[in-house]
Amino acid sequence: MFDSMMLGFNVALTISNILYCAMGVTLGTVIGVLPGLGPVATISLLLPLTYSIPIESSIILLSGIYYGAMYGGSITSILVNLPGEAASVVTCLDGYQMARKGRAGAALGIAAIGSFVAGTVAIIGLNLFAPTVSRLAIKFGPPEYATLMVMGLTFITYLSTQSPLKCIVSALVGLLLACIGSDPEFGVQRLTFGSVSLLSGLDFAVIAMGLFGVGEIFHSLESSEETKIVTDRISQIWPTRDDLARSSMPIARGSVLGFLVGLLPGGGAVIASLLSYALEKRLSREPERFGAGAIEGVAGPESANNAAAGAAFIPLLTLGLPSNAVMALIFGALMIHGITPGPFLIREQPQLFWGVVVSMYIGNVLLLILNLPMVGVFVKLLRVRLSILAACVLIVTMIGVYSISNNVVDMWFLLCFGLLGYLMRKFAFEPGPLVLAFVLGPIMETAFRQSLIISGGDVGIFVSRPIALSFLIVAVLLVLTQIVGRRREPASA
Repeated sequence: MFDSMMLGFNVALTISNILYCAMGVTLGTVIGVLPGLGPVATISLLLPLTYSIPIESSIILLSGIYYGAMYGGSITSILVNLPGEAASVVTCLDGYQMARKGRAGAALGIAAIGSFVAGTVAIIGLNLFAPTVSRLAIKFGPPEYATLMVMGLTFITYLSTQSPLKCIVSALVGLLLACIGSDPEFGVQRLTFGSVSLLSGLDFAVIAMGLFGVGEIFHSLESSEETKIVTDRISQIWPTRDDLARSSMPIARGSVLGFLVGLLPGGGAVIASLLSYALEKRLSREPERFGAGAIEGVAGPESANNAAAGAAFIPLLTLGLPSNAVMALIFGALMIHGITPGPFLIREQPQLFWGVVVSMYIGNVLLLILNLPMVGVFVKLLRVRLSILAACVLIVTMIGVYSISNNVVDMWFLLCFGLLGYLMRKFAFEPGPLVLAFVLGPIMETAFRQSLIISGGDVGIFVSRPIALSFLIVAVLLVLTQIVGRRREPASA
């Protein structure tokens, strides 16, 4: 472990990687502050820029954007009652009320402290558990990977905050899009409709940039409203002794809960923050304070969403299983560079794995330095008109997608997926399951075919191996739980 950490420091402490880390966390904080944007849209738009830099620097940059956005999203939630990032929705409930009472500084301070502590807990957990999970995953064969992908897709719908049926539809569309191109085994054309441009399938970056980047731009322009900052001057950033006493246990509980939720496929920061808020309200002796400015309602959820962001890297890097839309994008970035995430990543690419882990330590410290003294600077970003920002982002996106393969057809695909992303938001369909299914689909198909080849066409191989059978049992239990839950809702109503 010591040698591995030293290797990580050698990678992360180079001047270029420190700059990429600083760039990532700063940009993540900025896009977390700006309502309407988020880490998914930003990372998808930046994918073309990562082609020309080393893979370690690429993942350090993209990772910094992800956990940096968790920090930045709390600023607008507290000051404007408008979440800059989806995971900060819960922070609005008590953070904004604290700001209205003149305690914006304390709310911002405890959010930054909780995020730092939770981020550190997640990094330590990543350090300790990722190598163990990777060693266990080496025992996985094609049947285990096929059933793991099935379980992952089931988790996505089970833990979704939207309608499970809509999530299933979104995931099925993603699986269908993954089938476009040439059959990986026989080379037969599938769903190409005679188009030469579709022979190699759809480009992941085009789908991601369209659904999240362009789709988010269209949706934000339609739903943008004038926001008013609740206070012009923010003082006393550092919380009082009573604030720290009230927040210490919520931060600890939120860190552990967020880490555990972040490990689950489909878990993510949004669900972690919701669960943390519900837990703190239930454990509180004065639950009526929640929603009226309880500092615990800021400390717990902010800790949980940051811990979940760090924990999400464990299933991605050790199992090759992206647990949310951001991890799917980072998965795509690794694949673009010719690296397949999975149990052999730590052994074959130790400089990448440990370099990213150590960079998170550095990024976490940089975020604490950024968020406490520079809150006033980030607040000024709220004065940027969204229409101006959206036009610039759209132009850069079109140039970026053309630069991938110098193909004009990709620009039309980008606009088509941008329109699809807008319509999905309009009708409350989550684009995340679509992207995750598009990423997991080819892996599941390949593993399924390999399993049948091994067994001579006998599907019993999926239930004859203990690990594969356990994954299937979990998937079936999740489906049954949802069916029973949906049947009980009308009765309870």
